[in-house]
Amino acid sequence: MKTIFKLFVVAIMAVIISASGVSAFDVVKDSGKIVKGADWEKMETILVRINEMEYEPADLVFKAGQAYKLQLLNIGKKKHYFTAPEFYQAIATRKIQSDQDGEIKVPYIKALEMMAEGGKLDVYFVPVVKGTYKAYCTIDDHQKEGMEGSITIE
Repeated sequence: MKTIFKLFVVAIMAVIISASGVSAFDVVKDSGKIVKGADWEKMETILVRINEMEYEPADLVFKAGQAYKLQLLNIGKKKHYFTAPEFYQAIATRKIQSDQDGEIKVPYIKALEMMAEGGKLDVYFVPVVKGTYKAYCTIDDHQKEGMEGSITIE
């Protein structure tokens, strides 16, 4: 498990510093202040089950200013990504946590990879910028096969 966690940390760091066209100016301003001011005792938990070529539910709706825990659980036999760069830029991220390996605190993410057969990550965040954003899997032809959805912040 330690090796998987280390690989996960390296992957996340690579995403953060990769040439994705996202600059530090594209993320939510004062995200640390927003996260500290959120009422985490009233946090709402949303579970997304990731299976072969689908997210369930495929469409998510969040309220701006509300604290959330987004649970991403891969119940499929293949690994999958939950890629949503514009959405991740529209939220104030508190942390990403794995029940088995620890937590990572980062200001911005581009994509999260769920390992096959039980891979799980929890994303703690506060939605900030209202809009509708796309979520999709970037592995092979998964998006073309229908592995996509929408995320709306109201």
